[in-house]
Amino acid sequence: MNKKMTGSLLALLLVFTIALVGCTKKEEPKEAVKAATTAAAQMTSYTMSTQFKITDLAISSADGAAATDSTNAQIINALKNAEITANGVYQADPMQTEMTINLKLGGGTMNFEVPIVMTQDTMYVKIPQIPMLPLPQTTVGKFLKLDLKELAQQQGQDYKPLSPATSQKLAQELSSAVLDKYDQATYFKDIKPADASLPEGVDAKQVVQFAVTNDNAKQAVEIFVKQALPAVLDVISKEEYRSALNVSQQEIDDMKKDLNSQDSQSEFSKAVADLDKYLTLNQFHINTAINDKNFPVYQQMVMDAVFSDPDTKENVKLALDGNAQYSKINEKQTFAIGIPADGDVITMQELQKELGY
Repeated sequence: MNKKMTGSLLALLLVFTIALVGCTKKEEPKEAVKAATTAAAQMTSYTMSTQFKITDLAISSADGAAATDSTNAQIINALKNAEITANGVYQADPMQTEMTINLKLGGGTMNFEVPIVMTQDTMYVKIPQIPMLPLPQTTVGKFLKLDLKELAQQQGQDYKPLSPATSQKLAQELSSAVLDKYDQATYFKDIKPADASLPEGVDAKQVVQFAVTNDNAKQAVEIFVKQALPAVLDVISKEEYRSALNVSQQEIDDMKKDLNSQDSQSEFSKAVADLDKYLTLNQFHINTAINDKNFPVYQQMVMDAVFSDPDTKENVKLALDGNAQYSKINEKQTFAIGIPADGDVITMQELQKELGY
């Protein structure tokens, strides 16, 4: 599979996940989710706060004994209770966004943050002081300036950024393409706002849950690959999206051909048939809270799964909890960081020189 095509699809599927939202009035759950993608396309500015945390991580043998491999132990210690938070502001016109990402590892023993600022053509990344990775003090605290057009040209691509309007339209079409394939009675339901563990200050008219269980996980994967993914490729085939994503029709046609080939179908069927040998899905759901203006104000994803390796007889238990809260939707935004001043900026060439490259 083409690497560029795969990367584009992963990015688009991430957009779809973020766009999985509900609507204001009490509608059927699936229709509420679909209707809300239209409302989400009207979000021209917002303040966002997100959190992603590994709530449980363990590696054990088939008999339940904890794994003693030193490498595994180091990985567990570093990632257990790892937490990523991101707080930011976005506006579409003129395009400007800023976000401060904070990463905690090792139960808080390693902690650093990375402020990021983006405009239509430029990205600024503040160079952090990273434990165990000493950087020249002349670079720490500076904003690394990246010219997005220049980076695209270095990769042999035309620079055709997705406009906010096109991005929102694309997210809406992708959401509909995927959601249409999933049965409401099986995967969607309403839950009472009082039972949804909403943060203080989040006022929801409706909360919709999209859930996959261990019993229907095989079906959900099969629907996605055989029905939803081809529909996603059809959406991307539209000229306005292909051009902006630097994807050719030939690449899309090749991927469709690969998906439909006898070898791919055979391998996929076997993988689905054996899925329960590798995966036990204890819990997976996405809750979306919608306010009285048809906007998504809070979304939570919860996963609890066990991944098994039949060859080594080891099991990896992984539990995740992620959430995103949106506020000040379509209001005038205040940027705490702003566009970095020239004296606070360092170019890639200057950074490489400081690092001795």
